[in-house]
Amino acid sequence: MTDSPNNNYFKGRGSQINTNNRFDKYSYSQEYKEMLDEDFLVNHKTEIIYTYPKTIINKVDSPDVGAEYSINPYQGCEHGCIYCYARPTHEYWGYSAGLDFEQKILVKQNIVELLEKHFSKKSWEPKPMMLSGNTDCYQPVEKQLGLTRKILETCLKYKHPVGIITKNQLVLRDIDLLKDLSALNLVHVMVSITGTDENVRMKLEPRTATYKNRFKVLENLSKENIPCGVMIAPIVPGLNNHEIPTVMETAAKAGATSAGFTIVRLNGSIGALFKDWVEKSFPDRAEKIWNQICDCHGGNPNDSRFSTRMRGEGKIAESIRLLFRISRKQFMKKESDFEFNLDAFDHRAGDSQLRLF
Repeated sequence: MTDSPNNNYFKGRGSQINTNNRFDKYSYSQEYKEMLDEDFLVNHKTEIIYTYPKTIINKVDSPDVGAEYSINPYQGCEHGCIYCYARPTHEYWGYSAGLDFEQKILVKQNIVELLEKHFSKKSWEPKPMMLSGNTDCYQPVEKQLGLTRKILETCLKYKHPVGIITKNQLVLRDIDLLKDLSALNLVHVMVSITGTDENVRMKLEPRTATYKNRFKVLENLSKENIPCGVMIAPIVPGLNNHEIPTVMETAAKAGATSAGFTIVRLNGSIGALFKDWVEKSFPDRAEKIWNQICDCHGGNPNDSRFSTRMRGEGKIAESIRLLFRISRKQFMKKESDFEFNLDAFDHRAGDSQLRLF
């Protein structure tokens, strides 16, 4: 018997339900479907919601991330990756971490203005800033709004270091800016690739670029001498962990010079979302996948402890780490460390009066 999706499956979406918002006093549930005159849940078109935040650079306190600051032009993500750890942040806005997260995209309309203001401060000391620390900065709405490109233009203007992680080929649109930033050692790009099986990707990450196109992103970046690597994340035991060697080998051939990985953890309401999804998407493997995820986190689908939450523990997690290390040693022959240039930064770049002289 092979895996087969449920008939009531929302194609093009990762989430198949809207989980309850933990901040809501009341919640809704569907118990008698046959009694309803209309569908309880509908796969609506994506809705863009403009916001005007007061701050846009976030201090990252986690030692697991590898960056001190992050910046995110969008909240919510149309890519629809079912495992996305950012889903629960949508609950702070009164939405669900489920379908709402994919359908209601919050856009930080004044982000460039705030970034310029921040970079112009004499007190600001440049540190590598991660684009996509929360949701993908090159998700579909970026093609229409272009906020990520404007952020890169601002980073180039002030000569500020920036790191990027994405699973969308739209990053190649900005290769002109990336080349200019790279010439000053101000940019590094990680491409997230979770496997090579398109049938899995279309369920796991339904609106992302194909795996083939992501490897092409690495090829194009490498040809232009833009430092890039592969992030094999998240690894879902029982689903894509066996793909680690193939992804590593293909990424290395495409020009990746660094590699990283994380094991999936289902924080907050993501646990209920993922369990519903895996039972509908891979009914024959659902129990095995779920149990192996829990095995990596002490019997739970989530682990909030720093240092272990993204790497997991136990025999399955150790086998994944070992396979990753062996694959990297075998295939990533040109692996190299990258250091951002922190000396080129100029906080006066936005001062039009100074530029006159």
